[in-house]
Amino acid sequence: MTIYYILLGAIALVSWLVSRKLKSKFNYYSKVHLRNGMSGAEIAEKMLSDHGIRDVKVVSTAGMLTDHYNPKTKTVNLSEGVYNQRNAAAAAVAAHECGHAVQHAQAYEWLSIRSKLVPVVSVTSGMSMWVVFGGLILAASTEGAGGQFGFYIAVAGLIMMGFATLFSFITLPVEYDASNRALAWLKRKNIVSQEEYKGSEDSLKWAARTYVVAAIGSLASLVYWGFQVFGGRD
Repeated sequence: MTIYYILLGAIALVSWLVSRKLKSKFNYYSKVHLRNGMSGAEIAEKMLSDHGIRDVKVVSTAGMLTDHYNPKTKTVNLSEGVYNQRNAAAAAVAAHECGHAVQHAQAYEWLSIRSKLVPVVSVTSGMSMWVVFGGLILAASTEGAGGQFGFYIAVAGLIMMGFATLFSFITLPVEYDASNRALAWLKRKNIVSQEEYKGSEDSLKWAARTYVVAAIGSLASLVYWGFQVFGGRD
């Protein structure tokens, strides 16, 4: 367990550092004002229009970096720091979230797969650790059929955990593709200047790294508990 907690601590530290860097980048590029004077909301609406998407609404949502695209309600939800702001960071985030809307409209394969996993992960992710832990305790405290049953419970927990890990890795191509679509559109339509483009690109790179860290953390946890479950077998 000591190794596990050290591993979790290291991943948590890296995650915190990346998240802090992302916020720092966002704050820095928030000071790079767009020459065209467009707000995040206006950029989002233009990107949707340029891709022929008429059934998606751009709305404001509370919080900082709470931006997301909701495929169920077909809304691009922009945080207060993006919706009304007119800077390189806002342009990057707004275009990125619209990138997800474009993925949805074009039935992007990885987004479709991730969407199908959402209901499964929403149920299993919160309980997987407890199922594994409970199975290990049962397997260690009982013999014969009871111990075997505990092992199967632990394996079931690993499978649940595996869905969350799979989801985190499928998220990577979805996020990187949305960023690539956003940057390509910003450049093609001359929405941003060269300096503004560099800011948008840098912001999205750091945002993507948060997903990479999350995926690595999920995989590390799965591997550790896999060793715990199968390592104790004769």
